[in-house]
Amino acid sequence: MRSGRNNDRERLEREILGETYTSLLLSLQQTDGFLRRFRTWADTIVFMRQGSSEDPRKDEVLRPILRAHAIDRDPRWLSVLLAIFWPGLGSIANRKAGWDADADERWQNVVWAFLQTVCKLDPAKRPDRLVQKIINDTFHRFHEEYQRSWNRSEREVATDPKQFEDQPSGDDDLVLDQIDRRFRQEAEIKRLQEHMEAGRISEADFLLLIGTRVYGKSAAEYAREIGVNGELTRKRRLRAEATIRKFEKKSKSMSRSIAPAPLSLGRGGSDRQRRTHR
Repeated sequence: MRSGRNNDRERLEREILGETYTSLLLSLQQTDGFLRRFRTWADTIVFMRQGSSEDPRKDEVLRPILRAHAIDRDPRWLSVLLAIFWPGLGSIANRKAGWDADADERWQNVVWAFLQTVCKLDPAKRPDRLVQKIINDTFHRFHEEYQRSWNRSEREVATDPKQFEDQPSGDDDLVLDQIDRRFRQEAEIKRLQEHMEAGRISEADFLLLIGTRVYGKSAAEYAREIGVNGELTRKRRLRAEATIRKFEKKSKSMSRSIAPAPLSLGRGGSDRQRRTHR
């Protein structure tokens, strides 16, 4: 509900006042003079939420943040951007209440759409009017999410997945163990990316599964990093994994059904072979 969302917002805004987030602001201030007027991220957020979205000075704030995120993909940049855009995202979720009676689910889908938008946005190609660009693209992705739901003939039913466990290698060589783990991670990333590119899961689902399945974060940890509800994040992960399992099970079943029958070498076959050689 909205009270829970407000609690999440307050927690996020407190979190970005911490030392690790302050260090991000200081690093940007070394190369971007406009940001030096802000003592904390709280000051930055106040500036970004005031005035017109068309104020070109707001691009001076967003460009270096988006550029930094494009380089290092540090999730803390996403938290900062989410705090900046929180009121705008809330407005989208509230205006489209008719699309989904579940307010928490609706808000979660807005946030996923926002994360996809900022992860795809290249500030080098779109250096200005960034506030409008992010809000507009978020809305379009939010709509696409529900359009797929409306077009789907049957809803996916989430079931608890088997735990994705790393088996101990038993090898004392740390380097070889790290290489082996890296290969497994790359294989899983490739597998998930294929499902995303085929449209079975969204990019936000892909990022969620990378964070939890590949890098071992819990759904609660991932949700905390991006400022969304932990239980809804867990449910979204289950749905994405259920979609993947259903497709892979169906593909495996189809592979078996079209496999060629083994060549018979029974008595009849042997007799035919003897007649052929005579």
